[in-house]
Amino acid sequence: MNPTHSPDLVIGSDGLARPAWAATTDLLRAYYDTEWGMPVRTEQGLFERLSLESFQAGLSWALVLRKRGGFRAAFADFDPDAVAAFDDGDVEKLMANPEIIRNRRKIHSVVNNARATVALRGRGGLVDLIWSHQPEETPYPRTLAEIPSRSPESEALAKSLKAAGFTFVGPTMIFALMEAVGMVDTHLLESHRRGSSGVWA
Repeated sequence: MNPTHSPDLVIGSDGLARPAWAATTDLLRAYYDTEWGMPVRTEQGLFERLSLESFQAGLSWALVLRKRGGFRAAFADFDPDAVAAFDDGDVEKLMANPEIIRNRRKIHSVVNNARATVALRGRGGLVDLIWSHQPEETPYPRTLAEIPSRSPESEALAKSLKAAGFTFVGPTMIFALMEAVGMVDTHLLESHRRGSSGVWA
């Protein structure tokens, strides 16, 4: 592969091509190589990703990843039933927890979204709601500039989630979620991860 064909790719010491954002630290590299873009089809898994995406808003994904263990410990491993039972006292404990991102609105949103996730079970559940918005086609970007930040499907999914009581679910954040859980494949065409999810040929 000629790296000059893809200006946004970095060839690692292992000879593999990754976008620059995934080549800066071992943590981001491992996340990109093993997790980002792979299908997530469990309620707990999607609730965790939805929660982490909401905490990332306005911040770096690297920061969220560094605190992921803290988030999991603080939010009962993102068990929706457990988080749905959090009360004001739990919120105050979270606000005093240095292992997470301490943003009151985002913490309240995660608790609210846990309750919305539990309530949604009677109407098909979070997994079905999210994956029912998978598009018929996926982007085929050669450069980062060719990757959209939102789509008609992310706009529709954001609207559906809001109607179900979820918060912090704007169409741009939801598109990032769709990328992260394999609903769309926005790996650059010459990345070694392109097509790895098995969802898209």
